[in-house]
Amino acid sequence: MYKTIARRKAEGVFEALSRGDYDAALTDVADDVHHIFPGDNAVGGERHSKEAMRRWFERLYRLFPDLSFEVRDVAVRGYPWDMSVSIEWVDRATAVDGEPYVNEGAHWIRLQRGKATRIHAFLDTEKVTEACERLAAAGYEEAGRAPITA
Repeated sequence: MYKTIARRKAEGVFEALSRGDYDAALTDVADDVHHIFPGDNAVGGERHSKEAMRRWFERLYRLFPDLSFEVRDVAVRGYPWDMSVSIEWVDRATAVDGEPYVNEGAHWIRLQRGKATRIHAFLDTEKVTEACERLAAAGYEEAGRAPITA
């Protein structure tokens, strides 16, 4: 039963993200979350706080304002007090410069007592880097900035 609840909750988080509602995604994130989004670009790097993750989401949605997700699969394992949830997805957006962006990947999330303590994205980082480089070259300064890490 608890795995079904966790699965539905994960799907709900990605539905909220597809509406641009990252506050809903942050609701069950631990204050000292370890958030990993690989890549050497403006949205890459690692964060170690909920506040840094909030700033990361703000940047992400400024660069890709209509970002949406199609969840393909969700898997849950573990016990209610220590679970792992994996979500396979395809994301789509129109970047701030009007160009389309599509990627696919997965998130691996560790939940401890209902709070996400580790969130690790796995995706084609070259697609993200190419989009950020294109945006920076077109004058979108934030796309060329260093990752948010603190």
